[in-house]
Amino acid sequence: MNGDKERRATSAPLDRADERIRHDAGLAGATRAFLDRVRSGDLGALPVVIGLVIICTAFQSLNPVFLSSNNLVNLLFDCSTVGVIALGIVCILMVGEIDLSVGSVSGFASAVVGVLWVNMEWPAWLAIFAGLVVGGAIGALYAVLFNRFGMPSFVSTLAGLLAVLGLQLYLLGSTGSINLPYGSPLVNFGQTLVMSPAVAYTLAAVTGAVIFATAFRTAARRKRAGLSARSLGSLLLRGIVITIVLELVVYYLNQDRGVPWMFGLFVALVVAMNYALTRTKWGRSMNAVGGNREAARRAGINVRRTHMTAFVLCATFAAAGGILSAARLASASQQAGTGDVNLNAIAAAVIGGTSLFGGRGSAYSALLGIIVIQSIASGLTLLDLSSSLRYMITGAVLAVAVIVDSLARRSRMSHGRA
Repeated sequence: MNGDKERRATSAPLDRADERIRHDAGLAGATRAFLDRVRSGDLGALPVVIGLVIICTAFQSLNPVFLSSNNLVNLLFDCSTVGVIALGIVCILMVGEIDLSVGSVSGFASAVVGVLWVNMEWPAWLAIFAGLVVGGAIGALYAVLFNRFGMPSFVSTLAGLLAVLGLQLYLLGSTGSINLPYGSPLVNFGQTLVMSPAVAYTLAAVTGAVIFATAFRTAARRKRAGLSARSLGSLLLRGIVITIVLELVVYYLNQDRGVPWMFGLFVALVVAMNYALTRTKWGRSMNAVGGNREAARRAGINVRRTHMTAFVLCATFAAAGGILSAARLASASQQAGTGDVNLNAIAAAVIGGTSLFGGRGSAYSALLGIIVIQSIASGLTLLDLSSSLRYMITGAVLAVAVIVDSLARRSRMSHGRA
């Protein structure tokens, strides 16, 4: 009897201490956990957010028009086209491979849409579907060359860059370009179509609510497993802050034209891909194959099929980006997909935080990275500086991003978190 009382008296302070630890893990402990992750090399989106703040501060001080609602609306329109292509680059980088032909694939898909829709008078939706199918078929060919013949993706996609560009030039013929019907739904979608204020405000509120619900569900699972988790109060505060920020952004953009539907489509694709990469068996397979291909094979993962889906998705997103670019410019031309499209798409994924070494990345990398790149381009355009500076600055930012990724990977390895 006395022994039971002693055990209860001894366990009571331990229970109270455990409760304090759990409470601390939900409040101040969250901050300490974040700092520990940063020190161990798990930087997440921190570098790109800091870089974006610096870029915006610098350009706004040099030209007050930079953060005007009109310029930001144009920036969001421009982000959407290459951003969708960058989303495909995230998929291929996740498995430790690369696709150098995304620019050519995007241009070829826009040419397919132009020829089928304008010249052959197909319905617009059918021409768009055909362009996406062509992109997926090119990705499947790369996967076959990689899986069956062991051709490195660098070589196969470099060959594809030239071959698909040749197909694009052949398809467009001597005219060199095809003007898409001005005023058509596709062109309006790419140039003028924006959300009504009510829809934009509602989507911002729904986004905040979904973020809170997802975090709350994760915290509940961790508590049931006996792990530390953030408190309900901190999760609620985070959700409220995010919702307020999004509503303020929508309010500011509505001072001009509003939130572009094309950017909304891009964000929807990012959210869908983020769910697929983080919440599905396929997404876990992508991470496992990119982290260690042989270990993934021994664990029973179909490595070849995973590579196939990565290549197909990358090329399909490239085709979608090309079609959106054609809608933005109201034409399919021989210049579509050339220039710095490849550079910007790959740079956006890497600058946003996707590792070149495979196994680490997020769909949000494409969103953050393309905003950084388009902010640089927009700022330099407003300052009336030459495109040579834009190339040099973008290249420098990409180099810094790769250096940060390499250092972070080395730090994770030293801390046993690689």
